[in-house]
Amino acid sequence: MADNTSQTNEQSPDETERETPFSDEELEHFKELLLQRRKEAKEEVDRMRKQVEQAKEQSKDNTAYGLHMADAGTDAMEREKLHLMIARQQKYIGYLERALERIENKTYGVCRVTGEPISKERLEAVPHTEISIEAKRQQKS
Repeated sequence: MADNTSQTNEQSPDETERETPFSDEELEHFKELLLQRRKEAKEEVDRMRKQVEQAKEQSKDNTAYGLHMADAGTDAMEREKLHLMIARQQKYIGYLERALERIENKTYGVCRVTGEPISKERLEAVPHTEISIEAKRQQKS
């Protein structure tokens, strides 16, 4: 039974193979990059929420006779578009936060599909990615 336990430990989420290929300095660089992008995304969400509020205020100010039905439809469509953009930004923020967690637990920069390191160039362009270019190509085929 002891042999079985040691095999189980060896087959667990391969901590040694899943460790980040980056130094602490490089991880700090990526952390700063991710924090900056998260800050920008949160500011964008705040800006869009203010736009939604302003649009709601304007629609309340206009009486039923003062606003053409087509204008009211356009306003509603613009508000809906803003809500979708906010949802998309919030999803992006979630990706950024998960990347920050991977930095903290030292698994950042490892492809979740292949287990191989993700290139530094790819992480510079898309710092929240969890997959390498090779894995992305495999997904598209």
